[in-house]
Amino acid sequence: MDSSCFQPKCSSFFLLFTILISLLPRSSCLQLPKKGFPPLCITKQSCLQFTNQSGDEHQILLGLERYWGSSPVLGRWSLTSSNHCKWGGITCTDGLVTAISLPQQTFRKPIPPSLCLLKNLTNLDLSYNNFSTSFPTILYNCSNLKYLDLSNNVFGGKLAADINCLSAKLEHLNLSSNRIMGEIPPSIGWFPKLKSLLLDTNQFDGSYPAKDISNLANLEVLTLAGNPFLPAPFPVEFGKLTRLTYLWLSGMNMTGEIPELSLLSVSNNMLQGTIPTWVWQHKKLRRLYMYTNHFTGEISSCVSAVNLVELDVSSNNLTGTIPDDFGRLINLTLLFLYTNQLHGSISPSIGLLPNLRDIRLFENMLSGSLPPELGKHSPLGNLEVCNNNLSGELPADLCSNRKLYDIVVFNNNFSGKLPQSLDDCYRLNNLMLYNNHFTGEFPKSLWSVVTNELTVVMIQNNNFSGTFPTQLPWNFTRLDISNNRFSGPIPTLAGKMKVFRAANNSLCGEIPWDLMGISQVGELDLSGNQINGSIPMTIGVLKLNALNLSGNQISGTIPAAFGFMSGLTILDLSSNELSGEIPRAINKLKLNFLNLSMNQLTGEIPTSLQNEAYERSFLFNPGLCVSSNNSIPNFPICSARANNNNDTSRRLIALFFVLASIMLVGLIVGGFLLLKRQKNTQDPLSWKLTQFHALHFTEYDVLSGLCEQNWIGSGRSGKVCRICVVDGEGGSRMVAVKKIWNAQNLGNKLEKDFLAEVQILGEIWHTNIVKLLCCISSSEAKLLVYEYMENGSLDRWLHQRDRVGSLAPLDWPTRLQIAIDSARGLCYMHHDSSPAIVHCDVKSANILLDPEFRAKIADFGLPRILLKTGDPESISGIGGTFGYMAPEYGYRLKVNGKVDVYSFGVVLLELTTGRVANDGGLEYCLAEWAWRQYQEYGLSIDLLDEDIRDPANIEDAFAVFTLGVICTGSVSDVVKANSNARPQMVQPHPFGDCPKFKDQYAALKKKGGTAAVAANGDVLKRPRGKTNSKLDKKRDAASIALQETLHCMMTQKEVREERKCQGKELQTKIYLELQTKKLDMEEAAKRRKLDMKEAIQSMKLAIEATNADTKAKEVALAIMSVNLTNMSLKRRIWFANQQKEMFDQEGLN
Repeated sequence: MDSSCFQPKCSSFFLLFTILISLLPRSSCLQLPKKGFPPLCITKQSCLQFTNQSGDEHQILLGLERYWGSSPVLGRWSLTSSNHCKWGGITCTDGLVTAISLPQQTFRKPIPPSLCLLKNLTNLDLSYNNFSTSFPTILYNCSNLKYLDLSNNVFGGKLAADINCLSAKLEHLNLSSNRIMGEIPPSIGWFPKLKSLLLDTNQFDGSYPAKDISNLANLEVLTLAGNPFLPAPFPVEFGKLTRLTYLWLSGMNMTGEIPELSLLSVSNNMLQGTIPTWVWQHKKLRRLYMYTNHFTGEISSCVSAVNLVELDVSSNNLTGTIPDDFGRLINLTLLFLYTNQLHGSISPSIGLLPNLRDIRLFENMLSGSLPPELGKHSPLGNLEVCNNNLSGELPADLCSNRKLYDIVVFNNNFSGKLPQSLDDCYRLNNLMLYNNHFTGEFPKSLWSVVTNELTVVMIQNNNFSGTFPTQLPWNFTRLDISNNRFSGPIPTLAGKMKVFRAANNSLCGEIPWDLMGISQVGELDLSGNQINGSIPMTIGVLKLNALNLSGNQISGTIPAAFGFMSGLTILDLSSNELSGEIPRAINKLKLNFLNLSMNQLTGEIPTSLQNEAYERSFLFNPGLCVSSNNSIPNFPICSARANNNNDTSRRLIALFFVLASIMLVGLIVGGFLLLKRQKNTQDPLSWKLTQFHALHFTEYDVLSGLCEQNWIGSGRSGKVCRICVVDGEGGSRMVAVKKIWNAQNLGNKLEKDFLAEVQILGEIWHTNIVKLLCCISSSEAKLLVYEYMENGSLDRWLHQRDRVGSLAPLDWPTRLQIAIDSARGLCYMHHDSSPAIVHCDVKSANILLDPEFRAKIADFGLPRILLKTGDPESISGIGGTFGYMAPEYGYRLKVNGKVDVYSFGVVLLELTTGRVANDGGLEYCLAEWAWRQYQEYGLSIDLLDEDIRDPANIEDAFAVFTLGVICTGSVSDVVKANSNARPQMVQPHPFGDCPKFKDQYAALKKKGGTAAVAANGDVLKRPRGKTNSKLDKKRDAASIALQETLHCMMTQKEVREERKCQGKELQTKIYLELQTKKLDMEEAAKRRKLDMKEAIQSMKLAIEATNADTKAKEVALAIMSVNLTNMSLKRRIWFANQQKEMFDQEGLN
């Protein structure tokens, strides 16, 4: 305690006395005239001696609770414990309160005087509350405070001039983020032990006492940023703070030049002059941020700050060249010199820096070439040198380390071909090369990199050539290739595409009909090419803001579907060969720019477009007219043109009547023919629409689209058509319409049964099942209308890339998500739908993908519907697809959900191997091939598709492959046709591979029954019974164990680590199981040969007994049937062919 402080005696009424003292004015701290001593404090509690030294701390804290009221912490004090040292926010030493931490308690009332009666209090944190008084001078009485945090409150007014009356022991003072104004008093410098002073983000508007602050010799942290101080030069006095490690002075109106400091961040100020030479020579300097100031002059040529890691002096007015000594900064990872006036070349030594990750030199006047070894020696991730005068070729090894994600070099003079290292630049995200002189063929690998992350490609105004793949990678969002020399057909655009510009190239062919995959595109520019054909009707599904197809060879009419494009503001179809009338639907558009000139359009210009704003929009279309002279000048009036053509019209009418008379007889005969075909052109009123969801279209909208050009495929169950229909408020959508094969005229009972089955399917609402929107039926045809899936089938993405174009391969996370989605859909159909539905034809072609590549099951329930229609042709084709069919299809009349589990296992094998279902070589299908490979070689990387062999994916891919083998069953199981060996869709069969579920799964397997997964991951018994289909979304997470199994296989670090710990044990277990399976398979092979011999012998006996004894023949055929049951599907087919040949030879039927 200072000797200058008075120590008067106090009465026993110390509480009242303390309150009265706190009300004294701040001037009660008297200033001693002697220089060098702090002012005298007469209100400080350390200046008082109270007689009661053992105040009841428990009662004081309870008083605080009553005073401040309930809060998140105080509200639990009296409820938790009678020992106040165990209360939240309270810290005690030897049973005495030493610290109170009550941030974020919404306190509003001022700090009470009783707080300082806690004589041993050293730490007080009341930050993030709502105190709104002036600085609480009552804290002067807390004589032992070392730590005081009042930040992030609403304290206002001026800071007390006698602030030094706080405890002389104070080491930490935080008053940041308040509303304190005025000047910082000089007394702030009279805390000899202060280590951190935080005054930033207030409203101090005077000057700050730099000289007094510099007296705080122990200060380590100082923040004054974010205050509107009066403009002042940089405080050179702070150079005396030799222990300072953190200094924040941003945004405080500093002017003049900057002095030498050891650690510095002075961005976003108004500093000017040159950067001192010592900055570039400071050996301890690691991070230097001086951006957004007014520095001028050159960067020192002598740079020896070798410990610099990050350097940012951007957005200044620096001149001169980039010093060669920057090549000595071997620790440098970030170099930002952009938006200055630097000139000259970039030193080659910068390309040798081993740690350089990010270099940004744009908006300067640099010339010459880039360092030839840039990217070769460092993990370079970002290169931005646009808006300079750089030339030459890009460095050959720019992406040799495969870390590069951004190349931004536009508006330079670069030339030559792109470096070959870009072929392997699979992390590349942005490629901006426009406005240069690049030549040569654009690398095809950039359109089809396996793990392509490329989203933005802007290469316009160069001399690139080449062609596109049939379809661009799905994650492209912006592609601009304008003013190059690309040729070939227009690619199918990616699903995430927002902008596609390809003006002034040599693209040819027609505009792709399938535009649904780019429904989010906002700008499409194909002007100045050689595109022919017509504009597809599907253009209406696009949400375009701007469309430019000018300067091509497009013919046909302007589709009325333009009326659906409500957001279209720019439309240019000029300089084509369009004909016909301008559709009235364009009246709905709010166009800012329209150009239909230089075509062959005829008829009246739509009324809303007949004004001066569109005066030049229809030039050089001699067949167009207007309604009056007052609309658009230089166009004829439609009525006048009609009068001039009256004579010609009369002649045409007369000729028409002559021809009509000649054709009268033909019409009469034709009438009889039309009557015979009445059932093919039945009255639209005979169609009945049964809807299962809210619809904005009618049956007539669907029927009118059933034309040849809209048919997109067919299968065993029917023919599929894609139709554009209305979707509310002038919008449109695509739907898929399936016409069931040969649906004949049914009786009333069969008709009701059919509609009942459709009603069941229509009520299925599940995220992973394709929605059946409605059914349109008549006496002779049945149409099922589904939601349209833009990305088509999984089969298309896995197996048809060579046929439909170079589609981007599906990455592993996408494949795993597809597997999970498919499992959820099948599990719902088997176990949560009432009645349960067996799909009977699960395959990759029946798994459809939406724009986000989420999977949905399609063609579900069709076997039941086709059976209800009594269609024998369809019934013969619903037994699954070769390669996906479970073995029991060959001999069972009734199947269960296990056949879908088998097919689902084949799909899992397709996802992991990339093979088609019937691709197992000359002897096997995929399921049998996978088992044999698994049995003979184990889990080898050669099993996996080349597109998913990334080391990060291999472990999870092996797990899914194993699950596929489990679902399809072992070879011995196939021979026995034992479907019970397969798991159900809700059984946690593969949980044994996940350590978290291993014990629970083992216990459950002994008891039998189905299972569910609780929210905490526990495997639970689940009762069977009917469920409410409307609750499926809530139950998915708790009921579908197989999906949770796949989630368990996903790439989470903790799961992978646990698997690694049990890897050896699991491998041993699999090896033993494989040896057992191998013995079973050898025994099964011997048994097959014996069965074949016995079956052939039985067949011979049957033939011999045919002419002698019918009963003997029946016995022999029964024996043969038993032998056939034990054969595999392929061998039964072979045997049937042998039987036919033997019967033919004997002349038997």
